[in-house]
Amino acid sequence: MSDIVIIGGCGHVGLPLGLAFAEAGKNVIALDRDAKKVAETNAGRMPFIDKGADELLLKVLKKKTFSCTTDPDVVSGADTVVTVIGTPLDEHLNPRLDVFRTLVGEFGTLMRDGQLLVLRSTVYPGTTELVARHLKEAGLNIDVAFCPERVAEGVALEEIHSLPQLVSGVTPRAQQRADALFKLLTKETIPLEPVAAELAKLYSNAWRYIQFAAANQFYQMANDYGVDFYKIHHAMTHDYPRTKAFPKAGFAAGPCLFKDTMQLSAFNRNTFFLGHAAMLVNEGLPSYVVRRAADRWKLQDMTCAILGMAFKGDSDDPRDSLSYKLKKGLEVECKKVLCSDPFINSPGFVSTDEAVKQADLIFIGTPHTAYKTYDFKKKPVVDIWRATKEGISVL
Repeated sequence: MSDIVIIGGCGHVGLPLGLAFAEAGKNVIALDRDAKKVAETNAGRMPFIDKGADELLLKVLKKKTFSCTTDPDVVSGADTVVTVIGTPLDEHLNPRLDVFRTLVGEFGTLMRDGQLLVLRSTVYPGTTELVARHLKEAGLNIDVAFCPERVAEGVALEEIHSLPQLVSGVTPRAQQRADALFKLLTKETIPLEPVAAELAKLYSNAWRYIQFAAANQFYQMANDYGVDFYKIHHAMTHDYPRTKAFPKAGFAAGPCLFKDTMQLSAFNRNTFFLGHAAMLVNEGLPSYVVRRAADRWKLQDMTCAILGMAFKGDSDDPRDSLSYKLKKGLEVECKKVLCSDPFINSPGFVSTDEAVKQADLIFIGTPHTAYKTYDFKKKPVVDIWRATKEGISVL
C-alpha cells in the first residue's frame, strides 16, 4: 500500500514530484517502464540533473518513504495516482489523444473506486473531462483532476515548492482533494476549471515560444544588416522595465514549447497564425545559421564542431534539441562535423578539448556555463547566444 503512485515516475516531471511528496511525509512509489532508470534510482543515483535532487533521493530512500518499480500492480494500492503522460504529436503535428485511451485501458483495470487520479503533464484541452468520462464508462468512481507541472527542467524540485500550483478537478470533491494534496508542497494554489487549467498551461508554453521567436526574428533582422543584436538588446533592456523580460536569441527547443504551441494550434482549428509564425522562425534558425556561415567561410573544406547538444544550457536532456538540426545542416555543407557535450554521453561524441583541437570552425549549440571561460585557442566561434567571451554573433 502507498499514498501516491506516479506513473512515469522516473522522468523529468515525475521523479522530482515524487521526491517532493516523499519529503512531505507521503509514501510514494514511482512506477516506470524503464527498468534501467528504476534500478539506478533505487540505488540512489538520479538518472538526470535536477538541483538538490541527488541529496533528497538518498534521504527519502533511507527513510523508506520513496521507492521505484516496474510493477503496475502497485496502482491498485494507492490512494492517489499521478500520471505524467502528456499529449504527444503525430507526424502531422496533431495531438494524439489515443495515448489517454491506452492509459485508461491499461491502468483502468488496476484502479479502484475512491482513488484520486491527477493528470500532471500538459494535455490537449478537454482531455481531463475525456479521461473522467472513460473511467465512468468503465464503471469506476474515480476523482479526476488536472494539476499541470509549471517547472523548468533542472530546477524542478526547487520550483515545485516556490511556484503557485494550478489545481482543477472534474468535480468539487476532486478539486478539493487535489488542492489539499498540492498544498503539502506549495503555499499557494490557484483553482480553475479543467479546460481553463489546460489552456493556461498551453498558453504559458506558447507565450514563451512566441517570445523566443520575436528575439530570434529580431536577431536575424539585425544580423542581415551587419548590426550587433546584443548591443540593441542591451540598449532596450538596460534600466527600462517595459522590455526587461525581452529574451536573447538562441535555439528555442526541448520537449514542450514547440509541441504545446502546435497543440494550441490544433485546438484553434489550425488558425493560430502567431504560433505558426513562431514555429517557422524558431525551427528555421539552425538553417539560417548554416546559410550565413556558408556565405562567410568555405565550409566544404572545414571540420566544424558543435559544442552543446542538450536542448538548453547546463542540462543533460537532448530531447528535441535544435543542435541536431544544426548538425544535419552542417553535414551537408562541411567536410566533417564533430559533436560534444559535457553532460551527454552519446556514441560518436568527443570531448570539448578534442572537438576544439580538430575543428576549423566552432558552433555553440547550447550555452553551457563551461563555455563562458573556455579557451578556444583563437579559433572562430559562431555564438548566436553570446554565451562565450570570444564568440562571433554577427554572421
